[in-house]
This record gives sequence, structure tokens and C-alpha cells, in this order.
Amino acid sequence: MVSTVAYLGLEARSVEVQCSLAPGMPKFNIVGLADKAVGESKERVRAALSAMGLSLPPKRITVNLSPADLPKEGSHYDLPIALALLSAMGVVDAEAMSEWVAVGELALDGRIAASPGVLLAALHASEQEMGLICPKEQGPEARWASDIRVCAAPDLTSLLNHLRGNSQLPGPEAGEVEEAAPGPDLKQVKGQESAKRALEIAAAGGHNLLMNGPPGAGKSLLASCLPGILPPMTPAEALEASMVASVAGALEGGRISRTRPFRAPHHSASMAALTGGGLKVKPGEVSMAHLGVLFLDELPEFQRAVLDSLRQPLETGKVDVARANAHVSYPARVQLIAAMNPCRCGHLGDAALACSRAPKCAADYQSKVSGPMLDRIDMHVEVDPVSAADLALPPPAEGSAEVAARVAAARELQTARGVRSNAELEGDALEQFAGPDEAGRTLLMQAAEAMRLSARGYTRMLRVARTIADLAGSDGVGRVHVAEALSYRRQPPRA
Repeated sequence: MVSTVAYLGLEARSVEVQCSLAPGMPKFNIVGLADKAVGESKERVRAALSAMGLSLPPKRITVNLSPADLPKEGSHYDLPIALALLSAMGVVDAEAMSEWVAVGELALDGRIAASPGVLLAALHASEQEMGLICPKEQGPEARWASDIRVCAAPDLTSLLNHLRGNSQLPGPEAGEVEEAAPGPDLKQVKGQESAKRALEIAAAGGHNLLMNGPPGAGKSLLASCLPGILPPMTPAEALEASMVASVAGALEGGRISRTRPFRAPHHSASMAALTGGGLKVKPGEVSMAHLGVLFLDELPEFQRAVLDSLRQPLETGKVDVARANAHVSYPARVQLIAAMNPCRCGHLGDAALACSRAPKCAADYQSKVSGPMLDRIDMHVEVDPVSAADLALPPPAEGSAEVAARVAAARELQTARGVRSNAELEGDALEQFAGPDEAGRTLLMQAAEAMRLSARGYTRMLRVARTIADLAGSDGVGRVHVAEALSYRRQPPRA
């Protein structure tokens, strides 16, 4: 018997690979609710053993993947199936194999190829106090799990020699922590002071932000500057984000980055691409951006059903993907940054460039984004067009480094409150830390009535006010902080 894992979202479940050699007509069967990739393992295993000079015994070979009612998907079952077969043949010690969890795909020449999810398998093996056998190139990834023996083998021959004590495979080193790649700097943005202020508040509190303005005003450039002012992830957050990347097969060379993810899917993305799904229920863009930024450019051009599928993840911080053959959950705690034009032609406020259908074209265009979706966006800011005079000005003195320092100081205050960011404040903590003073409360009640704020909009506005107070170094939330937060709320449509 050889242990391996089955992946359900970010959960790795134990699977026992049992092999039986019985008299009868030679045949190789794999049972236990295996998908097509697992069913094809027998051909890869047969070819890999043949490359080593071994042939399958002329018996009836049955490989059972237990528990039999758990779906098995992926090519990482190749290696444990081969090891279970070799144990049944007496090539390796079956008792010694009980101390290991094995994952890896086999090439026809016996090489052990990379497969997604090794980091999850390593964490699972660590919990079970077992070692992990994995492909050599994914050894650095597996080493991120603490207190675990890792046997990273380049091929099946080397692995067998290691297990039988004929030779010793070197232990892998943990993967590198990637330095943040230099990105766009806020010094590149000319003008747009109100938009830069809104971006700083959004970064400081982890708030969702929508930028509305004509084409060429700098909305995409502002969004691309956001990673440069966000604080780096903590080691725990980096490991959590890397688990999603590992399941998706995007963790190359075991390198873990402290830079927050920034995902910018095209507006033609499907619902499965954005929220997760497909035949093997892979994580979508909203999960790949976990603990980072999801940037949706040209927001109304996304299909309405696709956008509305983000409503629940934005509220709960996770995606529950339910299919007939699987029900998995992926984390999706993201900061949404969106950009849109005021209308299809993009020049609603310019009488010389706006189309003849204005303002009806703007109402039709903006109505493609549902009201409940807009209500989940904390801040709305108008991005004005940039004039030639603005572009001729020298670069601003303040860039991303200065803004990042203020954002980091504000985030430290929020960490002291027991939350990652003010966007997570709720319940008693929201009332305790974000409750405004008497003048602020009076203004808030008047605005809530005039702007017809929903309960969600009310709490999100309080969170933004708390962030503004943090940036100002204020212990309490005052009227001035509430007033600025209200200026970023979406105005109700006129009757």
C-alpha cells in the first residue's frame, strides 16, 4: 500500500493505492472512481518500468484507489501506482513505503515529471507526520512545509536506488522568496490628484474601487501602480496564496513571492475562468488574486452574468464551486479595482466628442453593471481627462515610495485591531473602531437618508471613513473623515 492525495479545492485528502497480483489472464485494471488521466496511468507505468528493464508480471493486476467513492483526478497518481506495483512485485519494501506520501507524473522513459498541488501534498504529509516523494524540480516547493522529509527524485531508477539504500538523493533546499519586480510608479501619473488620493485610501484599507472616466485618462496606469504601494504579504499570507498557485500549477521552481497578486483578466473571460470551474474545477482569476488585486478593465464589457457571479465572493471572501461531480471551495479574499468609460463612445462630458445619443447612451452603458454589484464597491471616483498642459508638467515630487510608507503605517494600525485591513471590520469591531463622533454621526444619518444608503453601503462607508482617519493619524472618526468617505460613495440615480 502506498499513500497519496486527492485534491478538493485547497484540501488534500488521503488516498491509499493498493495493488493486487492474482492468477489469471494478464490484465491491468485501475479501480476507485478514476478519471481518464488516472486510467491512462497504466500505460505510462508500463512504459516507465520497461525503460528500467522491468516487465509486468503475467498476472491479473488490480490497482484500487481507496476510498473508492472519492473522485480521483490528475496525473500525480502515476508515481504512487508504480510504487504500489513495485511493492507487490517485491522490488521495494512495502513496509518502508508506508512512511511516505507520493505524488508525481511518469514520463515514458521513467523520468518523474512535475504535477500541480505538490505544496498541498507536502502540508498534508507534514500533518500526517510522513515524508513526501515528489519530482525533483518541485522539491524546493515541497520544502516550504516545515518539519518534513522530502525525497525529490529525477527519475524512477534514482528513486528505487534511494529507497533500497544503494545511493542517496540530496535533500532539496526551500525555494527562493522572489523580490518584488519594479512596476509603474505614481510619478508617471500626471495630474489626477483626486484619483491618486482615492487609490491611496483604497490601498490603505483594502477597499474596492471603481474609476470612471474617458479613455486615455490614466485609469489603467493608476491601477497598475497599486501593487507598488501595497504592503508585502506576511509569510503566512505568502504561503496561503502559494497554495492556490500550486493547485493551479503556476508555482514555478518552488519560488514564493511576497508581492501581492495582481490579476487583470480580459473582459471576454467566461464565468468559469473568473470564478473557477471547468472539468477539473480549477481556481479562477478571483482565487488566483487571493490576498491581492483583481483588476477588471472595461467593466461594462464583461458579461453581466459573469460580473454578478463575483457578488458572493466579494462578500464572503471565498468561492463555492458546485458541480455534479464535485463541490469545492477556493479562497477569494481580493481587492477589486475596476475601470469603465462613462458611455460607449467614452466622451460623455465633452460636447464636441460625445455621440448624439447622449445622455441615453450613458444610461444604457452603465446599466450593464447591476446595482447590487456596484453596491459592493466601496469607492467611486471620477477620473477627469488629462490636458496637454498637465502632460507638459514635470513629474510629481511624490511617488509610490512615499505613498507606500503612509499605507504601511495605516495597515500597522489595522493589524493592531486584529484585522488584515479595515475592509474586514464588521460587527462589534466595526462599531468600536469606526463609530464616528457626534458631528460625524449627524452628517452620516443625513447622508444615509439623502443618498438612500443600503445597510451594506452604510457599513462600507464607515470602513472607508476609518481608513481616512488612519491615514490622518486620528484615533477617532470625525466629521471630516465621514465627509470625505461620503464623497466616494456612488450617487443614487435620479428619478
